[in-house]
Amino acid sequence: MRKYLPLLKAARSLRRASSRVGHALRWLLHLLWYISPTRLLKRMDWYIIKKFIGTYIYSIILIISISIVFDVNENLAKFSEYHAPLKAIVFDYYANFVPYFANLFSPLFVFIAVIFFTSKLAGNSEIIAIMASGMSFKRLLRPYMISCVIISLLTYYLGSYVIPHGTVIRQNFETLYKNKRRITTAQNVQLQVDQGVIAYIQHYDNNRKVGYGFCLDKFENKKLVSHLTATEIRYDTISDTKFHWKMYNWKNRELRGLKEHITQGSVKDTTIIMEPTDLVYSKGQQETFTSPELLAYISKQQSRGSSNVVQYEVEFHKRIATSFASFILTIIGASLSSRKRKGGMGMYLGIGLVLSFAYILLQTVSSSFSINAGFPPALAAWTPNIIFAFVAYFCYRQAPR
Repeated sequence: MRKYLPLLKAARSLRRASSRVGHALRWLLHLLWYISPTRLLKRMDWYIIKKFIGTYIYSIILIISISIVFDVNENLAKFSEYHAPLKAIVFDYYANFVPYFANLFSPLFVFIAVIFFTSKLAGNSEIIAIMASGMSFKRLLRPYMISCVIISLLTYYLGSYVIPHGTVIRQNFETLYKNKRRITTAQNVQLQVDQGVIAYIQHYDNNRKVGYGFCLDKFENKKLVSHLTATEIRYDTISDTKFHWKMYNWKNRELRGLKEHITQGSVKDTTIIMEPTDLVYSKGQQETFTSPELLAYISKQQSRGSSNVVQYEVEFHKRIATSFASFILTIIGASLSSRKRKGGMGMYLGIGLVLSFAYILLQTVSSSFSINAGFPPALAAWTPNIIFAFVAYFCYRQAPR
């Protein structure tokens, strides 16, 4: 009998292990059931989500199609004048034109979609039937908010990581075939390239990546210890490393107390922590950076003491604020159009358009105040959301119960 004891102990251990595994599996299945969309979302929720997303996509297709027609009519003469190839027009311009403007006016499309299909539901007495079954208006908003989460995440991802790359291609096309000339020169540029190191360029040509009248001063304890000048400085675009510059006809004065040491030469390779993008700013340049690139650029420029970062900060905060605008405008739209009234959806659609354009106008005005009047960039980007949040709360309180 003793020889079977190890087998009995092994069987008991196996039974205990299987019991624990079974208990863990039951707990896992219970957790999956608890967080399962099929438990949280009923048939009515899926019905509203499909209506919301479908109407949102339909409104984008409809309005952007009209915009493309007007844009083609406006720019056809320029495309012909500059001999723009059809492939470039379709894939370089309009393939990036559509997602850019669809993402830019995403709050408008969300508002129109909510007003459109909610008014239709209310007109067909579907909302009356839903609420007569005992469902509250707060519960009715759940599928709306889930749809907003999907749209907001998609809007933020596209605006922060995908569309900036397409904007570069679109702007290059406009430069070549729409005669929209970029700023390629800069005058009297001064910036801090390192701790206590100040660079100055009298004139810079971004096309040739050449600067004239260059000066580099180094300070220690607020005292000038080095003064480097060059008649010409050129950025090495084929170098394997960044910040590689060549100086021509250079002269360096090192100040050592009451004495100075002078060295000079005709050509010198050097490393200066600045790039051509730090010297020339063109309109809309902040839209060509992804969000991580925007943060890196803002941090770098602020460490250099540059004041030309406000528009970049506004762009960074605006991408986040625009994503959250979908929730606010959805609550306003659902609250306005969920009550059945005579006259159909015409009045609600008109109110929706007015509020949407008011939001876009307020966003533009607050951004201009930030850039031109020193308004804090974060507050400027979030001001439309803050104001319309109060409007959303008022509309929610007036919604049918």
